[in-house]
Order: sequence, then structure tokens, then C-alpha cells
Amino acid sequence: MASSSTKPVFTPPFTTTSSSSSSSSQPSTRSSLLSFLHSTTPTPISLNISRSQAAETSRVSRVGGQDANSQETKPTILVSEKLGEAGLELLRSFGDVDCSYDLSQEDLCKKIASCDALIVRSGTKVTRQVFEAAKGKLKVVGRAGVGIDNVDLQAATEYGCLVVNAPTANTVAAAEHGIALLAAMARNVAQADASMKSGQWQRSKYVGVSLVGKTLAVMGFGKVGSEVARRAKGLGMQVIAHDPYAPADRARAIGVELVSFDQAISTADFISLHMPLTPSTKKVFNDDTFAKVKTGVRIINVARGGVIDEDALVRALDSGKVAQAALDVFTEEPPPKDSKLVQHERVTVTPHLGASTKEAQEGVAIEIAEAVVGALQGELAATAVNAPMVPAEVLSELAPYVVLAEKLGRLAVQLVAGGSGIKSAKVVYRSARDPDNLDTRLLRAMITKGIIEPISDSFINLVNADFTAKQKGLRISEERVVVDTSPEFPIHTIQVQLSNVDSKFGSGVSEGGDISIEGRVKYGKPHLTRVGSFSVDVSLEGNLILCRQVDQPGMIGQVGNILGEQNVNVSFMSVGRTVKRRKAIMAIGVDEEPSQETLKKIGLAYYFACTLQNLLILDILLGQLVPNPEHRPAKNILPPNTPNKAITIGPEIKKP
Repeated sequence: MASSSTKPVFTPPFTTTSSSSSSSSQPSTRSSLLSFLHSTTPTPISLNISRSQAAETSRVSRVGGQDANSQETKPTILVSEKLGEAGLELLRSFGDVDCSYDLSQEDLCKKIASCDALIVRSGTKVTRQVFEAAKGKLKVVGRAGVGIDNVDLQAATEYGCLVVNAPTANTVAAAEHGIALLAAMARNVAQADASMKSGQWQRSKYVGVSLVGKTLAVMGFGKVGSEVARRAKGLGMQVIAHDPYAPADRARAIGVELVSFDQAISTADFISLHMPLTPSTKKVFNDDTFAKVKTGVRIINVARGGVIDEDALVRALDSGKVAQAALDVFTEEPPPKDSKLVQHERVTVTPHLGASTKEAQEGVAIEIAEAVVGALQGELAATAVNAPMVPAEVLSELAPYVVLAEKLGRLAVQLVAGGSGIKSAKVVYRSARDPDNLDTRLLRAMITKGIIEPISDSFINLVNADFTAKQKGLRISEERVVVDTSPEFPIHTIQVQLSNVDSKFGSGVSEGGDISIEGRVKYGKPHLTRVGSFSVDVSLEGNLILCRQVDQPGMIGQVGNILGEQNVNVSFMSVGRTVKRRKAIMAIGVDEEPSQETLKKIGLAYYFACTLQNLLILDILLGQLVPNPEHRPAKNILPPNTPNKAITIGPEIKKP
């Protein structure tokens, strides 16, 4: 070799941390080609991204653990309260339907262990004990109606059970019943009817009040509340509303003013309740509230019985603070026969008839049946109560990205070598759209599912992904980056980074030291586009082999031959490299999962090809030592004192 004083400076393509042994003045380097292959095992890794591992959006594990269509046995659906025949027919076409009404809690817990789905109305209490008795088999609870206060949502979420309701089919029926009670109460229809049937004629006793010009306060401006407001406007009433979550522009569109709670109750002549029963609304109409209302106010409730303190209402009626009440719902249903509220002369009552029209009953039955069947098939339900609430149009647009998100999560966790466990993950969304208009809740949940499920002893789905992540101490952070691409597509790429973990595939680590993979949707299918610092183009289907290599001719052929000898069919192949004939990775899609022996053969092929051909020659040029002397060729391949400039690095050695 030439002396250190005369030989030209040669900068290796990948530098190493130590200087050359032949010259103390040679530049310090970071990572040679030799260290690239020898720093960790050269054996490739096989990653499973098949459909059984990462669920398709419209099929697997959004709710249940398996694709219901692929099961040999039909799912069992328990219907514990009467449901319209049209809904039952739809359910029977999909699964085995068990209609068992008026079950006690004990009987329900016994039956539920063999059921995949449960459909209830308002009478069945789906408690934590029910979910515990199901032992994870129960995949979906369908509430045939709007309110879900009879279902323990926290327990459902913990056990990964989706809860869906039917919020639209009975909207008009409930609103019409509210208006019917309003008018009947104002004109004493029920009392006058009972009086006449008892043989009396008391015209002067049942003088009512007019609705025109009166102020109606709608408490809860959701679907039913807004429909009541529309109809009340048609009756000539002035309508105000209170709802902390309702958009003001939607209220203004139908001529309704949104006001504070106190302003609503203190100025209204009639108060119609349409709020859900939550911890914050339970007994919200109590003695303190009734003290603030206008004297002589009239109250209608077709929402939930628990929002009124019934004893307080009786006191307000007796004192005259509340002139009348019309109630369709009660704290306890059916209420006690000796209930002072039900028996009160100035109270009109109906037995929870809000949704009880023929049209509504059939509509609710069909709506909840479709939601339950869809959930069992793994579809993303727009009426899900305990999962990210995403509008239907957004669900449709995000569908292929949901698949991508889960598969990226699964790929990332398969690259982890172990150690202290995954504690932190970062998700970067690149999009041309305004970050404020990018709803990523569903995508975050699916990435969480992908990361947790392979390392969890319980099945994780969209419902309990966030809850389980919190339980396991996994922190998911998100970043939205605006890029100059077409805004036609919601997301350009999704990147998943796992911090403070060791990787079993060294090339999957980014320059920042994190395991990093990135993907995008192409032609409607999820693709892997980056592993660590390497760009690839890989369809995320079936099994994927990742190999580290040095980019040089013959490598693809060698791997293809090895896989062919093992009867492993290659579906695609992509090579990612930084610069020609330097570091590279090969991503190989295969139809069959390769054996460990096959992976070892591929690793040895790369090891010998890269080490004995390129690396030995490069080490000679740099004056470095080969780690294992017995790997040197049996005879000299270079004559002594050959100048550096006369050497061509590659499979052939040419003399000057």
C-alpha cells in the first residue's frame, strides 16, 4: 500500500468511529460498510401483515374479534325486549336470534355468556355484571332508541364491547309526542276525558291556556329538541333553547335563540326537556331549580325520567310554582302504583310512549338491526356511542387510511426487540388540508390498536384501544404537518415513531434513534413507503421480509433463488437505498410465511456476498483489518504495492 504521506485521501462511503490503523491522520469516520453488516445479525426479519393480523376496515375487529362472515357458525343475537318484525327478519338473515323477554339480571347473565350481540330497549339494565358474565364474547350492545343510560358504558368500553343506538328513526315520533303532551296539558284533555268517563260534565273546571305567543324553553337542542322547536314555532310559540353543545347557527336557522340555563327556566311559560341522563343532568330539575322558574310554568318531559327530582316536582306542583306537568318518562319504570306524582291531579302521564308509533317502531327495529349486523361484520358504525364519533362521510373518506394506520402500528411493534417496553409513540400526519379540518381520532385509535394488540393478552378494538393504552402506560402523541400535495385526499402519509426502544432491525431506526416507519394509500391500498431512513414501495399485504444489504448486482437473484427453493412465492420486491452501491434494504412480499431456516439462508447469502466481495476489497483499500481473518481469499487477489487508483471496487478486480 502507499505510505500515509503520499496516498490520496479516501473517504469511505460510510464512516467509522475509529481512525484507520495505517495512519493517525486519516479522518475519523462513523459507520463503515463493514459495521453496517456486522453491527447486528444479518438475518432478515419476517413481518406478518396479513388480513388475520391487521383487520380490513369493513371486516375484522372494529368491534368483534373475528370476521362474522368467515365463521362457520352464525353469531348469536339475544333480543331481550320486543322489536319490530322487520328488524327481527334482518337479524335472522344474519345470525341465530334468541328472543327472550322480561329476563331477570341473573337469567340475563346466564344467557349472555353464549351471545355475540344483545339488543335492548329501555327496560333491560346492561350492568357491569352482564359484561363480566359475557367474558369477552359479547361484541355489541344495541339500544333500540336514543337513551343509553341503562347500559354501563364504562364497563362496555373496558371489555371492548361496542354500544350502538338508533337515534334517528324515532326522532319525529318523540317530537310529536312531546307536542301532543304539550297541547293536551294546556287544554286539560286527559283530565276532562277521565271526568266525562266518570259521568261528569265540568266545562268550567277544565279551562285551559293558549299556546300562541307563549315562550317555550327547549332544554336540549338535539335531534328531538330541534324537531319540537320547529313544531312549536308552527303553533305560534316563541322558542328559546339551552344546550351547551348546540351550534348557534343551527338554532338561528329555525328561529330559535340559544340562552343560558337560568335565563331559559326563568322566562319560559312552558319547559320541554330533551336532555340525556348523565351525572351532570341527574335531578337537574330540583328544589333549587324550581325556585327559579316563572310561577305557573308548565313542564313536559319525553326525555329521561332521572333528570327531574320527582319529589321536588310534587312539592312545586302543590305550592303552585309549577302549574302542570306532562310526563312520559320516570325515574323508575314502571313507577310505583301509589306514586304521588302519577296520581297528582295536575299531572298528565303516559307509559313511555315517545317512540310508540307503528312507523317509528319499524324504523327503530330496522335501524338498530342494521347497526348491530354492521358491527358484527366489523363495520365502523356512525351510531357508536362509546367509540370515536365520526360522521358517515368522514368514515367513508378515511376507510383506506384506517387500514393503513392499524397495519403501521402492527409493523412498528414487530420491529421492537424488547427491553423496557413501549412507553411512547408519536404519529405524524402529513396532509395538504388545514390541520384543524383533519379529524384523526379514528386513525389514532387504530394505530393504538395495532401497537397494543400484538403485545396484549386481551383483544383490543376501536372501543377500548385508548382505554387500554392508558392502562398500559402508553402515551400516544400526534403531529399534523401541512405539505404541498393535493387536498383531494385527506392524508398524504402517516408516520409512526416508537421512542426509547431497541430495534431487532437496525435499518428501521431513524437518524433520531427512533423506530420509524411511514406509509401512504396508493390506488386505495395501504403501502409502506419508508423504513428508518430508507424509501421503499411495498403493498402492505401478506408477509413482508426486510433484509439489510449493500446495493450491488446479483442480490435480487440470489434471494429469489433461495425463496424459490423453499417454495415461497414472491409477490413483490422493493429496494430502498441511500446512494448507489451503498447501504440498502430489500422489502420482499411473499405469499407464505418463510421459515427461520429460509431467513438464515437469505442472511448468509447477503453476508458472504457483501462481506467477501465488496467489503474485503474496501478494507484493503482503507488499510483496515477484516474481523475474521479466515474469511480472506485463499490466494492474493491484489499484487503488492498496487496503487489505490488502479482498483475498481466490485465483483471484478481489474489491474491498471
